[in-house]
Amino acid sequence: MESEFCFESRNNSCLKRSYPLPTRVCFYIFIGVIIILTVCGNLLVTFAVAYFKQLHTPTNYLIFSLAMSDLLLGLLVMAPGTIRVIESCWYFGDFFCKVCISIDIMLVTASIINLAFISIDRYYAVCQPLLYRTKMSTRVVLIMVLLCWSISPIMGFGLVFLNLNTFGMEDSHYKQYVCEGRCALTQGKLAGTLSTLVCFYMPGVILLGVYMKIFLVAKKQFHSIHNASAVKMSNTNQTKATKTLAIILGGFLSFWSPFFICNLVYPYVDYSIPRELYSAFAWLGFLNSTVNPMIYAFFYSWFRKAFHLVISGNIFKSDLSDMTLFTE
Repeated sequence: MESEFCFESRNNSCLKRSYPLPTRVCFYIFIGVIIILTVCGNLLVTFAVAYFKQLHTPTNYLIFSLAMSDLLLGLLVMAPGTIRVIESCWYFGDFFCKVCISIDIMLVTASIINLAFISIDRYYAVCQPLLYRTKMSTRVVLIMVLLCWSISPIMGFGLVFLNLNTFGMEDSHYKQYVCEGRCALTQGKLAGTLSTLVCFYMPGVILLGVYMKIFLVAKKQFHSIHNASAVKMSNTNQTKATKTLAIILGGFLSFWSPFFICNLVYPYVDYSIPRELYSAFAWLGFLNSTVNPMIYAFFYSWFRKAFHLVISGNIFKSDLSDMTLFTE
């Protein structure tokens, strides 16, 4: 692997790492497959929830919002990120770089907020089922979705375009680690610590606490129910849905934890973590958006049935929006 500069005529140019052509082609094919799986999988989830009327429920609206953030991440973050990783240089200007980084932060934040709202939905469904329909009505959930997609752009674009990420960094210290041709989020110690704690670790701990409470209550209910079979079936369905969404939460925390650990310590080790490792952890986090639809496919029969109807083309031959995908 040869080294050269991104901009030969500029003094502050980043080093360019030129991979051999076969290696670059393999990288592009591999990442291209990941992007296609991410986009198609999440597009199927959003389409199924939007098209089939039986899926128009508060919980599924939140799943729709989560899948939408994953879908947009595949389209708007992974594709530009591929160029940054393989070509190692950024040639599209500082403004577009800031936009890409802002969208990245926005969509990860949207995923966290969606997961938080999903945990609230599951809490009322399992812990307070008699209040569920009033507390988690369609109107309340739509307000949650609106809040999610209002707060996350403010977090993403505000952090970058107001230069809050460099708060606490002196100009000379900032320039020491930033060069032309690089497109990456650089944060000072204070900004990096606060943003990581507020945007990931604190919500993560709260979400884990909520789900622990849910599982304890669900376990207690499972052992105490001895009533009609319909009640048992309802309890079983709620428990299965809760377990599935808990796995999605666990996947999110597992995929993104290495990156946020790296992001937290990065300023404190003078930005000495290898750039390749930092990028690898970021892409590990991106893979979470690829895996989520696979979790739906594995646990939800309605997803598999919807997938079959779309692939076979039956939904384009007649109106199947009222079709029953699962029994209550």
